[in-house]
Amino acid sequence: MNAPLNADVLARIADMLETRRPGNGGDPASSYSAKLLARGPDAFLKKIGEEATELVMAAKDGVAEKIVYETADLWFHCLVALAHYNLRPEDVLAELARREGMSGLVEKASRPAS
Repeated sequence: MNAPLNADVLARIADMLETRRPGNGGDPASSYSAKLLARGPDAFLKKIGEEATELVMAAKDGVAEKIVYETADLWFHCLVALAHYNLRPEDVLAELARREGMSGLVEKASRPAS
């Protein structure tokens, strides 16, 4: 892989998605990201569901390259959702950092009842 292996790539993708949002110059006719953002939550949430299912299938196959490819697709569509809701990958990274070193059982128990 030639791409930088750090969180900066997530920030750069988020920056690009910001330029694709409706009202920021994104052209749905020439940009897949702009098309998803213009169509709204139904479009990108459907893609998140599809990509999550494809990741599960890839993981069941146990082929590393497929798992990585499908995870990248899922993460991308999650970044689209974050952009739509005016959130950034840094927000998710901060939440992961908050949970780091905490037992998953303790973290789950600390959540408000839904």
